[in-house]
Amino acid sequence: MRLKLVPQNTSFDFFSRWKIWLGISGLMMVIAFTSFLLQGLNFGIDFRGGTTIRTQSAQEIDVGAYRDAIAPLELGDVTITEIFDPTFGEDENVAMIRIQAQDGAEAVSAAIVTAVEEALTVAAPDIQFVSVESVGPKVSGELIQTAVVAVALAIGAVLVYIWLRFEWQFALGAVAALVHDVILTIGIFSELQIRFDLAIIAALLTIVGYSLNDTVVVFDRVRENLRKYKKKDLKEVLNISINETLSRTVMTSVTTLLALISLYVLGGDVIRGFVFAMIWGVIVGTYSSVFVASTILLWLGVKRDWSKPSNTAGNQFANIDA
Repeated sequence: MRLKLVPQNTSFDFFSRWKIWLGISGLMMVIAFTSFLLQGLNFGIDFRGGTTIRTQSAQEIDVGAYRDAIAPLELGDVTITEIFDPTFGEDENVAMIRIQAQDGAEAVSAAIVTAVEEALTVAAPDIQFVSVESVGPKVSGELIQTAVVAVALAIGAVLVYIWLRFEWQFALGAVAALVHDVILTIGIFSELQIRFDLAIIAALLTIVGYSLNDTVVVFDRVRENLRKYKKKDLKEVLNISINETLSRTVMTSVTTLLALISLYVLGGDVIRGFVFAMIWGVIVGTYSSVFVASTILLWLGVKRDWSKPSNTAGNQFANIDA
């Protein structure tokens, strides 16, 4: 017997309160954008600049002990990562310690580096400091520009892909959902002032792919049903399509969330920001695939037989309110 979180045959009307859903989405986007303008993002070392210390020790690395040793120095954003490499010997335990640049400085001062080294020597007496490297604000600024370009190119590629695979109305609906997801994810990081670094950019691109997958599944069923139910209006076809894919959508999202929540609880501080972004992205991505992308598609209208012009937007929304 297969587990089903949602019955196979449902008949929910997803467009009976479309104004409420779009209103909620619009309000959340305004809040996210306002938060970004007022308080910005809590950029991590990747975007603010800082210093990286590479260490090596014969004894096993205890990230918690390293963090406790550095904590009294109150250096702000400190990331400690153990490096695994099959070429390392048994006595080569390597760690990377990244310290954010202090206010008004381009890099961590020599005095602070010395204080960190002394604190770590107490935690691991045989520790060696292999290298010390600094990343200045110029490189950090370039990383921010590259990250923005990467996200924009990903969304642009999605626009072209959906346009070629379906129709331009589908493409605009999908891109609207993706922009919605990205803005809300950036907004939640701004609101909660969670550290924003390159790992979060990777999460944003992953969210774009996940949300797109959900949207394409729904749109593919819509295209099939437009040919199958030629006499039904677009609102009814969309409802049928979403209901037919709802069980798959919910099961995929829930199983993904189970894995992500486990990583969030057990994965440690290094990946916690990335995993939080993914959890939020899965939730808003699932929501937007149903309530944003499909509503935009209904507003724009689509061809019924792929050869005749689509109905007007006014007629489509007249059907919603009917």
